[in-house]
Amino acid sequence: MLINEYTYELKKSKFIGYYYNVSSQEEAEEIIKQIKQDNKKARHVVFAYKVGPIIKKTDDKEPKNTAGMPIYNTIIRNNLDNILIVIVRYFGGTLLGVGPLTRCYSTVANEVIK
Repeated sequence: MLINEYTYELKKSKFIGYYYNVSSQEEAEEIIKQIKQDNKKARHVVFAYKVGPIIKKTDDKEPKNTAGMPIYNTIIRNNLDNILIVIVRYFGGTLLGVGPLTRCYSTVANEVIK
């Protein structure tokens, strides 16, 4: 079930965050699949989820640990469970660099759970 959505822009890149309550890994994977299908023109669809002891995260071709890890850290810091956060990035033509990119994903993850 979609709880919240948040959009953030930096240097023409658009980051759209989605926050879901999920009851199983299968449900989380199905939602991710649907978001990828709905956003075929997006450059990256990154996510992290925690369902009980099951944890999964991905950077989806972003530099290592710049996308999935900040989302995962947000989930852990806030003691969330049965949760999925997906962030869709539409590339704006400017490479942001590791630091700004990590901050973008962290910002969107934190804002979408508010």
